[in-house]
Parts: sequence; structure tokens; C-alpha cells
Amino acid sequence: MTTTMTAPASSPARVEQPPRRRRRRTRLPHLLLIPAVGTLLIGLGYPVTWQILNSFKEYGLAQQFGQPAEYVGFANYIALFTDGMFWTIALRSVAFMAATAAVTMVIGIAFALLMKVIPTWSRIVLQVAMLLAWAMPIVAQMTVANWLIDDRNGVLNHVLSLIPGVDLIGHDWLIDPLSFFGVALVIITWASVPFVAFSVYAGLTQVSEEVLEAGQLDGASAFQMLRLIIMPIIRPVLVILILLQLIWDLRVFAQIQLLQDFGAAGERYDLLGTYIYGLGIGQGQFGAAAAAAMVVMILTLAVSWGYVRRLLKEDEES
Repeated sequence: MTTTMTAPASSPARVEQPPRRRRRRTRLPHLLLIPAVGTLLIGLGYPVTWQILNSFKEYGLAQQFGQPAEYVGFANYIALFTDGMFWTIALRSVAFMAATAAVTMVIGIAFALLMKVIPTWSRIVLQVAMLLAWAMPIVAQMTVANWLIDDRNGVLNHVLSLIPGVDLIGHDWLIDPLSFFGVALVIITWASVPFVAFSVYAGLTQVSEEVLEAGQLDGASAFQMLRLIIMPIIRPVLVILILLQLIWDLRVFAQIQLLQDFGAAGERYDLLGTYIYGLGIGQGQFGAAAAAAMVVMILTLAVSWGYVRRLLKEDEES
């Protein structure tokens, strides 16, 4: 009788892991950031600090002639927040910001999609035209706009009066607040659309043709491909564009001020930018103007906080 002896299974050889090397953190990126951070602190730190301090002081014309500013605590903010006109102007500014940004984004995306499908020669003509519009100085834009809407010799009134039954000769587009801000919306949108169109078009060029062909093979319509494929891919571009448009349109000043100089005046035509300018330069209430400027800065931070939080979250996940 024979017995079969089974050798014990040999344990697998233990593979020694090489020691992990600690990632060397170089200080060079931080050192390279010092000039940019220093310039930012010098260029923005002093003005912002000056604004914050003056918002808590009674700083008017007397202080411009050497009289010391009196510390009044939150009196400027209390007076601002209890002023019904301020809230009216703030709500008007937010509504104007939302309307202008929305119209700009829709038209800009439409132009970007148009540049994607038209022939090369027509795309170049369109791009040059938009680039010229974007590069035109604000004063030149407003001069052309004033020439177009002038109540006596304006081209717009003359062209519209050619329609049977329409007589707009002598009509002032800046006398009514609704038409005033309508004109401002058209001017600001006209100058902002090229930036949105060029940015979205650059994003569209990064959409893979293979992805679009796969969508076509699956039977997706053009609208479905735009909504379900193209827009999600270029969403990061759209998010930062809408954020920039909201910030720029909230702080708009030059176009509104120049339109007021052309004909309209008064609080009915003010946005936050011209309201702060009127408080400080017009009325000499620099403390109240500084407080209003701080409110606008907080509104701007609130608008951009969602995007900043998203960037921080993506940085943590990566």
C-alpha cells in the first residue's frame, strides 16, 4: 500500500514594493507668482482699502480742502439701505444686467454656430466685421449711436418713417426710460456679441467630428445634437462667458453716462454705475459713494461665487 505524499503549497514569493519617493515640491511656481500678486496688491489693494475706510467716514467736499474726515460707523450704509431710490436703481441694474447678458449670449452663440457652417470667405468677412465692432472705442460707438437715433436728423427715425402710417420724425428715443434702456441694451449688446461669438466658435472647433458623426448615425436631429452633445461639451466656455457678461453688464457706466449727456437726465435713467458717480462727483458725498461701491463689489462677488466654488471643487477632485 503506497501513500501519496503531497507537498505543501509553497507561498508565493513576496514582491517587495519599491519605496515611494516623496514628490519634491519646488518653490519655483510660487516664486514666479510673487510679481503678479505684488502688482495686484499694489494696484487694487490701496484703492479698495481707501474705499472701505471712507465708506465708514463722513467724507465730502470739506475733506477735499483739508478738514479731517469724521468716523460715522455704519451711518453711510444705513442711509443707503433705507433709501428707496437706491433699491429701485439696484433692482433696475440687476434686471438690465440679466436682460443684456441673456441677449448677448443668445446672439453670440447664434453667430458662432453660423460661422461654423458658412463658407470660408463669408466667415472671414463676418469675423472681420465683428472684430471691427469689438475694437471700436466706446466714445466712437456712442457718437455713431447718437447720429443714428438723433430726434432731428437721425437715420433710424428717417428709415422707420418710410413705413406707411409711421411718422417718427422728431421722436426722441432717450426721453422715455424704457426706450432709453432699450437703446443702451442694443449698444452694449452690439459691442459685446463679438467676444462671445469668437469664444464660442473657438469652443466649437474643439468638438470632435467623430462624436458628431456618431450622433448622426444614432438618428439625432440637428437640435438634439446641439442640445445634448455640443452644448455639454462647450459648457465650461459658456459658464465663464455668462459670468463675465453678468459682471460687465452690472458695472456698465460709460454708455449710460454718455446717453444721459446726449439728452436724458435724472434718477429714472440711472444704473448703479452712474448713481455712484452722481453721489461722489456730482454731489460730493464721497463716503456714501464709497459705501455704494462696496455694495456693488459684494454683488459682483455674489454673482461670481458660484463659478469660483465650482472651480475649487474641480481642483479638489483632480
